[in-house]
Amino acid sequence: MNQNKLFQRTRFRLALWYAIVMGLILTICSFGFYTAVSHAHSEALDRELEFVARSLHNNLESKLKQPEKVEPIVREVLPSICVVETGCISQKSTAQRHILNAIHQGYYVRLFGNSGDLIAIAGSLPQTESSDFNQKLWQTIQDDTGNFYHQMSLDLHTKDNRDWGYLQVGRNIADVNSYMDAVKLSLLVGLPIAMTMIAFASWWLAGLAMRPIYQSYRQIQQFTADAAHELRTPLAATQATIDSVLLMPDLDIKEAWDILGTIKRQNQRLISLVVDLLMLSRFDRESLSVQRELCSLNDIIEDLIEEFAAMAISSDVILKSEIRINKEINIIGNTEQLYRLFSNLIVNAIQYTLPGGEVTVILDSYETEAEIRVKDTGIGIPKNERSNVFDRFYRVNSDRSRHTGGSGLGLAIAKAIVVSHHGSLEVESEVGKGSTFIVTLPLLQSSRTKLIKRA
Repeated sequence: MNQNKLFQRTRFRLALWYAIVMGLILTICSFGFYTAVSHAHSEALDRELEFVARSLHNNLESKLKQPEKVEPIVREVLPSICVVETGCISQKSTAQRHILNAIHQGYYVRLFGNSGDLIAIAGSLPQTESSDFNQKLWQTIQDDTGNFYHQMSLDLHTKDNRDWGYLQVGRNIADVNSYMDAVKLSLLVGLPIAMTMIAFASWWLAGLAMRPIYQSYRQIQQFTADAAHELRTPLAATQATIDSVLLMPDLDIKEAWDILGTIKRQNQRLISLVVDLLMLSRFDRESLSVQRELCSLNDIIEDLIEEFAAMAISSDVILKSEIRINKEINIIGNTEQLYRLFSNLIVNAIQYTLPGGEVTVILDSYETEAEIRVKDTGIGIPKNERSNVFDRFYRVNSDRSRHTGGSGLGLAIAKAIVVSHHGSLEVESEVGKGSTFIVTLPLLQSSRTKLIKRA
């Protein structure tokens, strides 16, 4: 229970950190997006306003003759321009209605004299009482009604290059501000929704990330429990034997030797189990330093067939080999480990084959690899258990394995040895008909060349 709480807390922290980091990234991206859009619209507005202002400026300068005097010909450029001294400021709304036909809605034009006095107007002017002139090239102003305007001011000259005054062209930017407010609102509404989705996704992803760790932890727990159980069995048997001896006041030599033999067998089982566990541990750390040498698979198979012949006979099982190629099949590996690999597979096949059955070791080779099949006519392995047969302490038939003295580490060690030799180990099985364990190992280069020439 404590472990589950620990994993849940770890998952929550992982999800929280992921959500915070993703939230910060999303917030920064949103701010960057808003800034980029705002800058793009600002640049577009400036280019549009500058184009209009420069066009008016060039056209006006070609028609102005006297400084601070609006020539009638100017009306060709601004048909509805209103000169201030005629009193059109008091009729601003009327003038604006006429100007909208000549100038894009939202634009306005103001002409100032050299001293900054307002001379003429046109367009949708800002609703403000102040008409003070500011010589800054670019300005953004706010009128009395709260509307914002962006304007550009240019020096204006007559045809003979005398100072006429100033041209000021501006535009109402309510449409731009409205668009940017809509973008801002979308981001403000969308960001919390995205953060909520990120929170759920973070919890789900944290669960996926923790799953292999949790499974690994459970495997370690199971491995520890199984190892403790396997170690406890011979220790308990030894302790029981010793306790029984202590209760015997008179013990003759023959009984003593029998008891010592029992203790030796239990001790040997304990030593074998510890050796197997240490070997697997070293394979896990990839720290098992072994000497690699030229190994003949033909010799290894023949030796093991001879070695386990007596075991097969005692189990009423036929043990034989099939060498399907006449050439010597050599690989680079560790002889001791290869003997252990194939002996584990052969012993496993004999133990799970019923009396009268058959175990066959088949040696063959192809262009790049050698193949060894250990085939039996035993009880077979259910389909749902085949993926677990190489797990440590796993038994297809627990009672039978314990009866034969197996610890459930033989196939796990075989798999580890094959992997260390850059090969593969697979199993094919059918319940009631038997199993076949298939080992493939890379061939030595010289053996590979001989096979190609022979073909």
